[in-house]
Amino acid sequence: MKRQIFAPEHDAFRATVRSFLAREVLPYYEQWEKDGIVSRHAWRAAGKQGLLGLAVPEEYGGGGTSDFRYATVLAEEFTRAGAPGLALGLHNDVIGPYLTGLATEEQKRRWLPGFCDGSLITAIAMTEPGAGSDLQGIRTHAEDRGDHWVLNGSKTFISNGILADLVIVVAKTTPEGGAHGLSLLVVERGAEGFERGRNLDKIGQKAQDTAELFFHDVRVPKENLLGTFNGAFVHLMTNLAQERLSIAVSAIAAAEHLLEITTEYVKEREAFGRPLATKQHIRFEVAEMATECAVTRAFLDRCIEDHSDGRLDAVHASMAKWWATELQKRVADRCLQLHGGYGYMTEYPVARAFTDGRIQTIYGGTTEIMKEIIGRSLLG
Repeated sequence: MKRQIFAPEHDAFRATVRSFLAREVLPYYEQWEKDGIVSRHAWRAAGKQGLLGLAVPEEYGGGGTSDFRYATVLAEEFTRAGAPGLALGLHNDVIGPYLTGLATEEQKRRWLPGFCDGSLITAIAMTEPGAGSDLQGIRTHAEDRGDHWVLNGSKTFISNGILADLVIVVAKTTPEGGAHGLSLLVVERGAEGFERGRNLDKIGQKAQDTAELFFHDVRVPKENLLGTFNGAFVHLMTNLAQERLSIAVSAIAAAEHLLEITTEYVKEREAFGRPLATKQHIRFEVAEMATECAVTRAFLDRCIEDHSDGRLDAVHASMAKWWATELQKRVADRCLQLHGGYGYMTEYPVARAFTDGRIQTIYGGTTEIMKEIIGRSLLG
């Protein structure tokens, strides 16, 4: 089925992204995976190319468009290239809305130009060793000292944790407030008492730095409160729909790409003197995956349109996230199986996609959390 959601300007942007990947990412990606981190030069190159801050107003150096289809193109092309390490989606789609929607005018002028030119890399620190999706379990806390906060605690599994120049930290500011006693505090690189732990060794997405963060009596200026005092829960819930849709977009793109390369593989690979594609079981496997991808694509494109028009709700974003990521996981497993022993070799894209994509059903809210959100909306 021909997709109907893109206009010529989106196609032109896709060509720009592919050119950027070929020039600034793919020649260096293997080294980034060995290093466990991408080059800061790549972030500056992305900013120069106009790939950062797509939704940031032009007066701060951004693209000035709220059309999520541009973010969709970016996610699809990076996914197809097998290059999740340069986490532009995290920067643009997850953290960007906090800065454009919650920052004061002074904060915007201080942070957004660097956000858009790639000189200021961002992260959001919510997860802790003992608290993931359960915000009430957060123990990182900030004490009000008049003209500043004193922040103490630790975070883990923080994407961009090593590279980040600006970290949005979810901290408890009213101890008895539970999930509604949390605030967003911005900690900047170089703050005394802010330390980065080890770059965590993951099974996939090796080029994307993921770190532990530690805060020991970190003095955070009052002007670095992002949004409203004790308003973090509402702020987080407001922005989660786009984060989950962004994950779903990359998930269906990954499933479709895996299906493409596997279809070509079984046409060429022979067993018992005949191509694998002649076997009924193989044809059935490919037919099932193709149908599942086509149905999922139709739903995702509708969600993308709705989000671009400001109509996507949290429930449908949760549906998109859990369904597309679970599909990605199933397709990756089946495609690896169809590749046989070659599928287990990291030199084959299917092997890297298998490990890179496994996190998709976990971060941004697990599949189980997505089902709970959907179930509550239907059953109360």
